[in-house]
Amino acid sequence: MLKKYNIVNRRLAEVDESSAQVFVYTNPTVEEQRFLVESYQIDEHTLASALDPDEQPRLEFEPEHIVMIYKRPKNYSGKDQLEFKVASVGMFLFEDKLVVVLAEDIPLFVGKRFAVVSSIKEVFLKLVYNSISHYVEHLRIIHMISEEIEDKMTESMDNTYLLNLFSLEKSLVYYAEAITSNGFVFEKTRNLSARIGFDEKDQEMLDDIIVENMQCKTQADIYSNILAQLLGARASIVSNNLNLLIKKLNVVTIWMMVPTLVVSAYGMNVALPLSDHPDAFWMLIGVCLILVWLVMMYWRHKNW
Repeated sequence: MLKKYNIVNRRLAEVDESSAQVFVYTNPTVEEQRFLVESYQIDEHTLASALDPDEQPRLEFEPEHIVMIYKRPKNYSGKDQLEFKVASVGMFLFEDKLVVVLAEDIPLFVGKRFAVVSSIKEVFLKLVYNSISHYVEHLRIIHMISEEIEDKMTESMDNTYLLNLFSLEKSLVYYAEAITSNGFVFEKTRNLSARIGFDEKDQEMLDDIIVENMQCKTQADIYSNILAQLLGARASIVSNNLNLLIKKLNVVTIWMMVPTLVVSAYGMNVALPLSDHPDAFWMLIGVCLILVWLVMMYWRHKNW
């Protein structure tokens, strides 16, 4: 799918004309990929890298354009079962246009950053900036989910919540690795900003991007370390809850054994005390209740 945009009155507006300044290819077809390779001289391997979620971020210089492959969070779906994933985005910056290639359709030009744009290089940088904000928002959501699961685990006796925490920890590891790799690319971009053609305003934004990315990386590391250190303790909570349940079941079993012993003895087909007494049944029930009460008092005395 292809969408075209022009900068009109310092804002991005979707257009249909071929002379657009920004082209966004979402999961391009074979024909669209062939057009990009033949018309824009985009390397076929680099184009495939923009659609590969396992591709490493990088910055490359081609004769007619500049290539940046970076990582961004994927849109979360309930089918992912609390596993947050990353995807690759490819941006190809030409002198008069910007080509963006990505695997899934997401709203790119949203937020206050795109309220005003003045050049395609600014669009290039603001797309990167928005991806960092996307990471920060996902990290906040992961933290909220982990706290909610932690509260529920105090009463849990199965592995469901524990497995959810493992999924969140795995997501944080992927996020931290992706943010770190992006940081290397952003640092390289800043070092080569003059070659790319960034002006002073663009360089200031790039500096802000690098700082925000470092803070995002620190936040991801903190959340990841907290989850990693507390997973063992939370597993012990689940095990302890299970032990408490078994203890309660054993208490009930022993309570039932005491009256069962008395009733079983009086169920034998032999002569027994009180066998001819008219209130023998109620007397035996009373003895059973007294024995159960004595067992309860003994356990309470022992703090069992």
